[in-house]
Amino acid sequence: MLYLDDTRHCDVAPDGRESAVRRYRKGSICLVDLAKGASIRLHDTLHALVFLIPYHLLGEVSEFSKAPGATMLRCLRGEHDEVMWNMGKALLPLFAQHQNQRSCVLGHLAVAVCAHLLHVHGDTSVRGRSLPDLSIWQEKAAKDFMADHFREAVTPDMVAKAVGMSEDSFVRAFEISARKTPDQWLSEYRITQAKRCLSEHEHGFEDVATLCGFRDLAHFTEEFNSITGISPMRWRNRWLN
Repeated sequence: MLYLDDTRHCDVAPDGRESAVRRYRKGSICLVDLAKGASIRLHDTLHALVFLIPYHLLGEVSEFSKAPGATMLRCLRGEHDEVMWNMGKALLPLFAQHQNQRSCVLGHLAVAVCAHLLHVHGDTSVRGRSLPDLSIWQEKAAKDFMADHFREAVTPDMVAKAVGMSEDSFVRAFEISARKTPDQWLSEYRITQAKRCLSEHEHGFEDVATLCGFRDLAHFTEEFNSITGISPMRWRNRWLN
């Protein structure tokens, strides 16, 4: 599921018990194995794109997409995914077209979606690696905390306390589960927010640096270059042109 707007819902277990109500941000995704059940109760309006991906399609795509040993996807809740957000926006206009006009495009997009999800969110734990001791909900809580405070000077210790773990245990578990350190995840999230600011004419580069939690313009430029491969100015010029 790709959330097109912020919403809130809870999970409903087979016996009818409900989990805590949680917030899901615009542009985030949930990956759920439907074989294990997926029932929710809405506490807000839901505006989302839902993708039903057969197991066999993931298996076929993994054979030629060079995914890192993954034929299945990890279960995730509320994970920000800029690529899925952009593909979702590209999909929306197709719903207004006649079925025959969009069928060929949808086939290519389906393969692209599967390839991206396998590369970024593929489950490679079956290769003998020990399972992480960070639950799905702890991972979501950690990322929610960083997203809520991305403009501030967030440290791994602060995030660890938010999910009730020691710093060392949290950092190790987060890196196994998310395949990046908390600092790396936060930097990438800040860059994503910076791109949104850069796409708006009214924000100067120093303003963007401040709005997105960077120490100063030099720090922002360094991080932007490191993650995107180009400077903020070049990125904005490409976007606006």
